[in-house]
Amino acid sequence: MADRWRPVWADIDLDAVEHNASVLCAVAGPAALCAVVKADGYGHGALPVARAALAGGASWLAVALVEEGVALREAGIETPILLLSEPPVEAMSEAVARRLVPTLYTRSGVRALGTVVGADGSPPVGVHLKVDTGMHRVGADPADVVPLARMIADDPALRLGAAWTHLAVADGAGPTDREFTALQLERFESALDRLDGAGLRPPITHVANSAGTIGVAAARRDLVRCGIALYGVAPTPALAEELAAATGGQRLEPVLSLRTRVTFVRDLDAGERLSYGRRRPLAERSTVATAPIGYADGVPRRLFDEGGEVLIGGVRRPLAGVVTMDQIVVDCGPVGGAPVEVGDEVVLLGRQGSEEITADEWAELLGTISYEVLCDIGPRVPRLVRGAGAGRADRPS
Repeated sequence: MADRWRPVWADIDLDAVEHNASVLCAVAGPAALCAVVKADGYGHGALPVARAALAGGASWLAVALVEEGVALREAGIETPILLLSEPPVEAMSEAVARRLVPTLYTRSGVRALGTVVGADGSPPVGVHLKVDTGMHRVGADPADVVPLARMIADDPALRLGAAWTHLAVADGAGPTDREFTALQLERFESALDRLDGAGLRPPITHVANSAGTIGVAAARRDLVRCGIALYGVAPTPALAEELAAATGGQRLEPVLSLRTRVTFVRDLDAGERLSYGRRRPLAERSTVATAPIGYADGVPRRLFDEGGEVLIGGVRRPLAGVVTMDQIVVDCGPVGGAPVEVGDEVVLLGRQGSEEITADEWAELLGTISYEVLCDIGPRVPRLVRGAGAGRADRPS
């Protein structure tokens, strides 16, 4: 941190990424692992995560945007990169030029891509046809799958490389969720049967997200697309246990920890109220520490209202007032207790001593999901890449 004035950072453990990828490969095998690194690797850094995932056994990468795929190609990544949504017409030529694997699900998309590929004389481009089996976000209606596949097959510039779908409630434990996942698989299989009957069945099919990879064996097929699990967060506690049971006790390891340091310490009398809104009085004369991180960095303002804590000296300490844009205040207990000094490390997410605060803990407090917690950590928080994989971060793959 010597070259940074503000002591705030996120540690990114690439050894954990590599470990998680290897665990997911083990549970999914013989299906190949596609590491989902969209949204800058869920806020962890797409390039270093991609390299570590590939070292751990992933053979595909997936992104949401053409721009995200371009950045990986410009960094020297040569692995197949799947675009998870149909690219805009104006981005298709760039997708082709960068050898990204487009997802298609509309007639206009098929026509536009075929025109781009045919115009520049490129070899036929393999595309993945997405089927909407109930997520109802994007994807071809099952009734349109054969006509779309026929359009692809009839265009000499294109070839049908895969068909896929996305599970909506694979992480659900209730009977209704399980029934809906089974229905999605049934709808997908029916679409594949129709493709088969038309002589259009593709060589690859894929369905499973992280939850499906761990908990729905029938969803693993040829390829699994894992996002949140790659970053060390199981979709649910039950799936964490299921993964451990399936892999001889192997567990996912959190990749990111969020840390800062105490910059100011003072003792305040009982009854004093801190921060905006003066929401809560101190119960006793207490030592209060300030740390320079706030909601502009991804620490939710509501964390105080919901009972959020941090770690200082390996001890859980409650927030003493509302999170502000750039700072938090922490109740470090009664004056004369365990000492807290300027420069002490403060852990918001991660482990310190025997205690740990996880993204799942924040998510439960805030009524959201761990994905949002991780993705919300802002760009002004430096990511410090650590682990044996750090040496690969800037080398071509």
